[in-house]
Amino acid sequence: MQRICVIGGSRYFGESLVRRLRDAGHRVTVLNRGSAAPPPGVGHLVADRDDEAALTAALGSRAFDTVVDQVCYTPVQAATAARAFTGRTRRYVMTSSIEVYDPGSAPPSAALSEAAPGALVSEEAVDPAAWPVRAGLPWHDAGYLEAHYAEGKRQAEAVLARHGAFAFAAVRGAHVLGGGARDFTGRLAHYVERVRAGAEIAVHAAPRPTVFVHHEELARLLSWAAAESDVEGPLNACSDGPLDVRELVAAVAAEVGRAPRFREVAPGEPASPYSFDRSYAMSNARARRLGFAFSRTSDWLPGAVAEAVAATRTAAS
Repeated sequence: MQRICVIGGSRYFGESLVRRLRDAGHRVTVLNRGSAAPPPGVGHLVADRDDEAALTAALGSRAFDTVVDQVCYTPVQAATAARAFTGRTRRYVMTSSIEVYDPGSAPPSAALSEAAPGALVSEEAVDPAAWPVRAGLPWHDAGYLEAHYAEGKRQAEAVLARHGAFAFAAVRGAHVLGGGARDFTGRLAHYVERVRAGAEIAVHAAPRPTVFVHHEELARLLSWAAAESDVEGPLNACSDGPLDVRELVAAVAAEVGRAPRFREVAPGEPASPYSFDRSYAMSNARARRLGFAFSRTSDWLPGAVAEAVAATRTAAS
């Protein structure tokens, strides 16, 4: 049994992670702002993770074997957490994102280039130990953070990787999919509604494939990284089998029973979710070498789409 603190953990795949850790017999504590209570059998600490004094007070004298940080988006948040958990944990796992590899979101000075079409990007493409940190940028501004989400994740990884007071791993999740209540971004529902209505779907002329992960699979990998593995450094988390946006929409159309209508957009023009004009799909080879087994996207996508279709029908009625 391990003592595990999950920062966030009350929404999205974090809820699945918390239940999975609890059911495996670990002593789990959720730390959040109190907006949602954790499930039965899970401890609860209430604090704003951006308020260092409140965070430190809430932790008190508690110590953990592992911290899993589900909601770290900036180097400022990472630095606050690093100070607060120094001496309180031996291991820190941060939930990061495939977006760290997006060359279109990197600063002009960054050595991050687009992958060759069809290539899968490995963790070495973004090394948190070497990535520059600029904590003085306006990370507290919500608009700035939204526009610089990927860079915030890169710099948060960098701060925690260099801290040195605990072992650190960054799980870089692919685009997370699920149906119904697990359609966290609403993007599957978006496509279901557009296909059903016969509305145009704006895509690039030659959309690049990307990678996806089912919400339960991401929770399973995070649980493994937190409690079953001593992995350190960045770790890509994606199911096998990249898809481009047309292939994803085809799966939706097959369930809806109606052909999709596509409209090609010019370079630089806004496109639909998951339509990318640049390549940065991830490789999961490192996690596989370390012993984690992934599913294929084709194994779970039809079920997720069916759930999304059923949920939109229920909402419409």
